[in-house]
Amino acid sequence: MNGQINEKDWKLFRKKLPDWQENCMNRLNKEYIEILSQDEKNPSDIFWELEDRIKRDKKLTGVIARDVCRSNMYGLLIDLLRENVITLEDLSDFSEDLQERLRWFIKA
Repeated sequence: MNGQINEKDWKLFRKKLPDWQENCMNRLNKEYIEILSQDEKNPSDIFWELEDRIKRDKKLTGVIARDVCRSNMYGLLIDLLRENVITLEDLSDFSEDLQERLRWFIKA
């Protein structure tokens, strides 16, 4: 584990990130539908609950990854793992070095 990001991992990350983000947005949209489907609440309460949720969610890496570059790839992957956007299984195509490093980070 030398800390260098190999070219294959970098290209694979750039290829997979948009799909991971779309999957995250799809999951969030389904959760928003659940919020909107609460019959037992007042419409205004539902509206404000949804507004608060969207305000919080739009800052997630799974929604908007900012400054995507090699130097912050590990950080973005860690955030995606912590946000449950991806799992370690989603990284199976990446190098063993990257997988090992991320396993260590998320256990720390």
